[in-house]
Amino acid sequence: MWQSWRKFADMDFKLQAIASGTAARAGLITTDHGVIQTPIFMPVGTVGSVKAVHFHELRDDVKAQIILGNTYHLYLRPGTDILRQAGGLHRFNGWDGPILTDSGGFQVFSLSANRKLKEEGAYFRSHIDGSKHLFTPEGVVDIQRIIGSDIMMALDECPPGTADYSYARKSLDLTLKWLKRGWNRYQATEGLYGFTQSYFPIVQGCTYPDLRRESAKFVTDLGADGNAIGGLAVGEPAEVMYDMIEVVNEILPADKPRYLMGVGTPANILEAIDRGVDMMDCVMPTRNGRNGMLFTAHGIMNMRNKKWADDFSPLQADGPSFVDRAYSKAYVRHLFISQELLAMQIASIHNLAFYLWLVGEARKHIIEGDFAQWKPMMVERVTRRL
Repeated sequence: MWQSWRKFADMDFKLQAIASGTAARAGLITTDHGVIQTPIFMPVGTVGSVKAVHFHELRDDVKAQIILGNTYHLYLRPGTDILRQAGGLHRFNGWDGPILTDSGGFQVFSLSANRKLKEEGAYFRSHIDGSKHLFTPEGVVDIQRIIGSDIMMALDECPPGTADYSYARKSLDLTLKWLKRGWNRYQATEGLYGFTQSYFPIVQGCTYPDLRRESAKFVTDLGADGNAIGGLAVGEPAEVMYDMIEVVNEILPADKPRYLMGVGTPANILEAIDRGVDMMDCVMPTRNGRNGMLFTAHGIMNMRNKKWADDFSPLQADGPSFVDRAYSKAYVRHLFISQELLAMQIASIHNLAFYLWLVGEARKHIIEGDFAQWKPMMVERVTRRL
C-alpha cells in the first residue's frame, strides 16, 4: 500500500537555444530537487556514491547538477527495506540534488553469468551471493519508487552492438512489451516521498535504422517527460553510433530531453551534443581516472608515464584548473606509482570536473551561436595523447 503522496508539477524542459548549422541544444530541466542546465554530463554513483568523491567535492569542485544511482546494485545492497526506512536515496546518502536511476537491466545482462530472459521478466543470480532474483517491468518501477529517484528508467534489454538482425528484432519486441507494462505500472502508482518522479522509456534497436525508428516512434507516442537512447557504445563503431543517434533524434520530440545512456569519451560527448543529445553519463572519467588516465582541455595524459616524473607544472598548466593547482604532474604520478589512494581521488575529481566543464563550454557556445565552429577544434584537442 503506497503512503499518502503530494502531487507536484511534472518535470519541465525549456529549450533555450539551438546552435546554427547543428542540432545542438541548450535547455533547462526543472525537477523538484533542482534545475539542470543542458547539455549535461551526469556522474555515475552506482551504489549511492560516486567512487572516491565526497558530495561536497561533487557540488563545489565538480559542479555536478545531477548524479546517477543503479537499481540493480541498490536493490541488492543495501536493499529496499533500508532505503524505504531511510526515506529514499536522497535521505540515505545526503545528496539533495536530482538523482536518476538506471533500471538495472544492463547490469542484469552484463554482470550475471546465469540469467534467463522471459516475457515475464529477467531472472538472474546476484553477483554478490548467487541468490536468485526476478526483475519485471512492474517490479523495477516499484523499486525505483522506493529509491525515490527524480528520473526512473524503464526495464529493457541491451543487445550487443554486434547482434544480428534476428536477435535485435526479438530483443526489441521484448523491450517494447516490457515498456508497455512498465509504463502502465508507472501511471498506476505514485511516489512515496512527496516529490514527482519522471519515467523515461528507452529506445533500442541495435544498429538497425528500421528497428531504431520503430522503437523511437513507440517511445514518442507514450508522451513521457523525457526519452532515452540505449544500446549504443556496446561494441559498434563510433560512426555507427553517431548515425543511430541521428536516426533516433529525427523522431524523438524536440520539446523533451534526450538522454544518451553510457556515453562516453569527451569526443563522443561533443559529437552526441552536436546531434541533439541533452543528457549523458559514463563511468569513464572515474574508472579511467582511478587507473591513471586524466582528461584535459589539451588532451589525454597517462599519469604512470615516465615523462611526468619531473614535470612540476600543475595538472592543467593553463586554462581551467579542475583541482588544486598545488598538485603537479610529478606529484600525481608519484602517488599513482606508490599506489596511494589520494591519486584515485585527485584523478576522479579532476576528470569529472573536466567533463562538467566541457559540457558547460558546449552550452555556452550553443547559446552564443558559434558551437559549429568551436566543436571541431575541441574534438581535435581532447583526443590528443600528451
